[in-house]
Amino acid sequence: MDLKTLGCHGGESPKHRTSAFLLDGRVAIDAGAITGTLTLKEQQKIAAVIVSHAHLDHVRDLAIMADTRAQQGGPPLTIAATAGTIATLKKHYFNDKLWPDFSGIPWSNPTVVYQTLKPEKINDVCGYSVKPVLVDHPVEAAGFVISSGNGTLAYSGDTGPTEKLWELLRSEPKLDALIMEVAFPNEQQALALKAGHHTPQMLDKSLQKLGRRRDLPVLLFHIKPVFERTVLRELARLRRRNLQVLRLGDTFSL
Repeated sequence: MDLKTLGCHGGESPKHRTSAFLLDGRVAIDAGAITGTLTLKEQQKIAAVIVSHAHLDHVRDLAIMADTRAQQGGPPLTIAATAGTIATLKKHYFNDKLWPDFSGIPWSNPTVVYQTLKPEKINDVCGYSVKPVLVDHPVEAAGFVISSGNGTLAYSGDTGPTEKLWELLRSEPKLDALIMEVAFPNEQQALALKAGHHTPQMLDKSLQKLGRRRDLPVLLFHIKPVFERTVLRELARLRRRNLQVLRLGDTFSL
């Protein structure tokens, strides 16, 4: 399983892009930074986007992807998410007001199709085994364990301290890496709790829930650009963890 980091920040600037990752060039996880980083040919190869939740920094590029896909032709783009996230996208995003409803364009062969993911069940998304679990965020949000024949990756999505995600990770017989969020510095813990995010000290406590998986590679994303220097400094103090802060363009073979 090849992983590419398209976007890994909690905000946007010329040096920062919001959340998006690409598996094997054909399945994306979240859509915060796809159209600005991939060519049209690379975008057309994406068969599905697994969406953690409906906040704009995770779904923004679905709109332009759908518009481009309608012009390119070919098979529809699958948007795979939990029922609550799909309902939000239909009502507030692809609603023929904010953006056209591409699930009905063109009418003979829709550009977008929705796949509802059942939490705590194994779902097949374009040949990948996807097991979602609901996490702690102000809107319905999910983390995932995603497996292929070549590797298994966990993705936290946006979450504050939660339990079911860690239960799932402890039970997985094989796990190659975890993409885990951390957003705010320690001094902003009250804000982090309210917003459903982690600080470095909160992250340290959460990672203790991994149990025996203490050496699991943890790839960190979603740092707010305004607080980047402080958060990086605080993360550097967590020396007993196998942590890596993701950068744009980072690639991994799992």
